[in-house]
Amino acid sequence: MRILVGLGGNLGDVKGSLAAAVAQIGARFTVCGVSSLWRSAAVGPAQPDYLNAAMVVEIGVHPLQLLAVCHLIEGAAGRDRSREPRWGPRRLDLDLLMAPGLVLEGPALALPHPRLALRRFALLPACELVPEWVHPRIHRTLSELSEAVEPTSQPCQPLEPRQQP
Repeated sequence: MRILVGLGGNLGDVKGSLAAAVAQIGARFTVCGVSSLWRSAAVGPAQPDYLNAAMVVEIGVHPLQLLAVCHLIEGAAGRDRSREPRWGPRRLDLDLLMAPGLVLEGPALALPHPRLALRRFALLPACELVPEWVHPRIHRTLSELSEAVEPTSQPCQPLEPRQQP
């Protein structure tokens, strides 16, 4: 199964944190692609801009196991989800965004991510990798969803050319 993972952060060496997260996930799973880095205005309280990216990961386990690995990587980078404000600044944020045709609803994980269709900072990097993937609840491609979000409401711009795994 392939899963789209969103990466972001706005504190410390974000580029280094994102690269380390990709490498750590790649040590356990197959990384099929990594988007370029994007700068986006923060959602939530006043804080620095975010750097965001997306990656597609091939897994042979339940998505909850990938989520557990992502939480370990976040913790090692200094993230403490229990102490941070909602939508506050962070060194590293790893979100499972969607998998084709998969809908999960549980206390630990909802797939697709409940706000994916509303977030340019997640959709634009994702569209570099899998623009044709269809959101399993909304039944529109990621490309169509990204075009539907008003650009001025969520400024995002690419920083660097796309990396290859």
